[in-house]
Amino acid sequence: MTQQTDARTSGPFRSSFMQEAEARGFIFQCTDAEALDAAMLAGPVTGYIGFDPTADSLHVGSATQIMLLRLLQKHGHRPVALLGGGTAKIGDPSFREEARSLMSEDTISHNIAGIERSLKQMMSFGNGPSDAILANNADWLDKLSYIELLREVGVHFSINRMLSFDSVRSRLEREQGLTFLEFNYSILQSFDFRELSRRHGVTLQMGGSDQWGNIVSGIDLVRRTDSRQVFGLTAPLLTTASGAKMGKSASGAVWLSAEKLPVFEYWQFWRNTEDADVGRFLKLFTDLPVEECDRLGALQGADINEAKKILATEATALCHGRPAAEEAAETARKVFESGQSATALPSKTLPRAALEAGLPAFRLFVDAGLAASNGEARRLIRGGGARVNDIVITDEAQIITLKDATDGAIKLSSGRKHHLLIRPEA
Repeated sequence: MTQQTDARTSGPFRSSFMQEAEARGFIFQCTDAEALDAAMLAGPVTGYIGFDPTADSLHVGSATQIMLLRLLQKHGHRPVALLGGGTAKIGDPSFREEARSLMSEDTISHNIAGIERSLKQMMSFGNGPSDAILANNADWLDKLSYIELLREVGVHFSINRMLSFDSVRSRLEREQGLTFLEFNYSILQSFDFRELSRRHGVTLQMGGSDQWGNIVSGIDLVRRTDSRQVFGLTAPLLTTASGAKMGKSASGAVWLSAEKLPVFEYWQFWRNTEDADVGRFLKLFTDLPVEECDRLGALQGADINEAKKILATEATALCHGRPAAEEAAETARKVFESGQSATALPSKTLPRAALEAGLPAFRLFVDAGLAASNGEARRLIRGGGARVNDIVITDEAQIITLKDATDGAIKLSSGRKHHLLIRPEA
C-alpha cells in the first residue's frame, strides 16, 4: 500500500516549492513528502490537477487548485491542467449526496471551452519547459475497450479497498447508493494518472483532500504496471472561519467567469472576507509574499478593512487582470466611501413594460436577485435593509417605476454590501 505521511510535520523542506506550499497552507496530505522534496531538488517535476467540466466556469472553490498549479510553475516545475471531458460522462461521486445528472457531449464541450478561458487567464500555457499543458482525458478514455480496461487495469483494483474510501463509504450510507457507473470513476482517474505519466512524464497528482483515495489508487496503478515512483499531494478543503463552505455567497456560487459573475461582485466577495480569514486567504489566493500576508492578516480594527481591499484587488487581478481589478476597487470606493452612483456596478435588465407599469418594492428585489423569495424581500424591507437610489424603503408595497430611474437605471441596495443597477430591456 502507498505510504501516507502528513507533510505538515515532515519538514523542514529543502525544495522551494514545498517550502512555499507549506508556508502558504496548501499541504494537507502527501504520500511521501521527503521523496517528493528530493525529486524537486533533483530537477523539474511535472504535476497535474483534474477539473471536471460540470459547469461552463470554475468557481472560487477551485481557485485553491489553480493556485497550486501556479505555484508549481513559479518554482520552475511544469503544471498540467487536465480537463475531464471523458470522466464528465460518469461524474465524480466523491462525498456527493446523490449522482450527478449525465451531460450531453455538446454540454461537456461547451463547459470545457468556458473552463479553458479561466485557466488561461490564471496560468501561462505554451511549449516552454515550465509552461502549462492543457490536456483532455476524452482523448484516451473515449478510445478505451471495456474488456481491455478490465484485463489491464481492473485486475489491480481491490473492491474491499475501494469500499474503504471515505468518499465511497459516505455514499453507501446515504439513501441513494452508489451506482456502478460512478464506482468506475476512481479506476478511470487512476488510468488518467498513468496515461499522463506516459505521455508527459507526470510524477505528481494534486487535488483537494476529497480526492485522496482516487490519487492513492492512481499511484498504486503506476507503481504496479510501470514500476515508477509517483506522488500525491492534497490541499485542505476550505471553509471560512464561521464554517461556511468556500465558494458560496448569499447569491450563489462565486464563479471565475466574468460572464457568470460580474468582476465587481467577485471583488466584493473577497472584500467581505471574515476578519479571521484575511491572512490565510491572502496566502492562498494572492501572490503577495508570505511575510506581507502575515502582516496584513494581523491588522486589527479599521485597519483590517484595508487588508481586505488588498486581498480583493490582488485575488481579482489574478482572475480577471489588473485593470479590471482596479476598476472594481474604484467602483467600490465611489459607492461605499464617496456615496457616488457608479455606472460600473453590476446591472440587470427587466422587461421595459413591467418597469413602466411599476412593480412593488418587494417584487423588484426578488426579480433583481437580491432576495430569494417574496418573504425574504419583505423581511429585508421591514428591517430597513432595502434601499432604492440610496433611500431606505419602508413600505414593501411601494411601487417603483422607470420614473425613479437616474441616468436610465434604478439603483437597488440590499444591506451595505450588495448593490445592483436595474435597467429596462432595449
